Amino acid sequence: MQPRLTRTAVTLGAALLVLPLAGCVEGGREQSTSAPDTECPWEPDTSVETTARIAWQAIPNADVVVKDLGVLEACMPNADISWVQAASGGDVIKYYGSGDVDLGLMGSSPATIASSAPVVNDIDISVVWIHDVIGEAESLVVKDPAVTDITGLEGGTIAVPFSSTAHYSLLQALADAGLDPSNDVEVINLDPEKMPGAWQGDQIDAAWVWDPVQSQLLEDGGTRILSSADTAEAGKPTFDVGTADRTFAAENEAFMTQWAKAEDWAVRMIQDDPGAAAESVAVVLGIEPDAAEAQFAGLQYLTAEEQAGADYLGGGFAQDMLNTAGFLLEQGGIEAVGDEAQYAEHVDAGPAERAVE
Repeated sequence: MQPRLTRTAVTLGAALLVLPLAGCVEGGREQSTSAPDTECPWEPDTSVETTARIAWQAIPNADVVVKDLGVLEACMPNADISWVQAASGGDVIKYYGSGDVDLGLMGSSPATIASSAPVVNDIDISVVWIHDVIGEAESLVVKDPAVTDITGLEGGTIAVPFSSTAHYSLLQALADAGLDPSNDVEVINLDPEKMPGAWQGDQIDAAWVWDPVQSQLLEDGGTRILSSADTAEAGKPTFDVGTADRTFAAENEAFMTQWAKAEDWAVRMIQDDPGAAAESVAVVLGIEPDAAEAQFAGLQYLTAEEQAGADYLGGGFAQDMLNTAGFLLEQGGIEAVGDEAQYAEHVDAGPAERAVE
């Protein structure tokens, strides 16, 4: 049993882990790091010779579509691009800290932690993209069908990956319900892939997690009682974001522009042709395409134009990070909260703006 979460015990302690990739899905198409038949949807930029290492996570959004179809490789044929899988945002932070990646997907909570003083592992990153606004894609699933709200978990054990967006949403929900995470419930740090075993072994009573584990727990008799859509309605939205080392982004503007164009193209595929996008997501997540397409409903996807606007990277996202920082300070997740200007310094709308041009 892992120690109970205390106000000072929130860490980035997810173990460095590269998960095994799913083998195949319907139709037998296997995942690869590039798709040789993919053509760049616009004129490729052969001048880009950047070496880029990208941390990704198995989340049903545009990033995995870009990865599966090899869009970056097709649009920058002379770049050297590699992909490193991560289990959580905590892993991505560790990759940055060890100098192993240049870009990476993480939740808005770890991105806020990384942007708050003192800087974690001396990393210097900016949020350059919003992969999705999280809704029912991250949920609190309970094992006992008699538990219908979070107060019914008092005295129980809840698993969540620490420093993730799910962790932030869970702590917010506990606070709103008047439950103290250091006394009223036991909150343990658990990587998603370990949750089904803990669930079946009766070691946990609930988990706040994302797919594919969320669906596994639901299929194993679990019940969803809350989601990140509920905490967003309560004024605490969470996001999956694309981040980049600030020095790398500044020195490789052409690469970042092509990267943002590829992400925007895949967002529009999800919006306009979800069946085609689901085929890529299915390959990466190791599920059937119908199940992959169904998961799109749990997330909101934003185009580059929307992201560059005043509500998101062009203005409002820094305030969202500030709000997140305030809550994390209350929970002991960070040591201090900066002002909005500090968080704005770690938000870069440039790639999204250039993708629109």
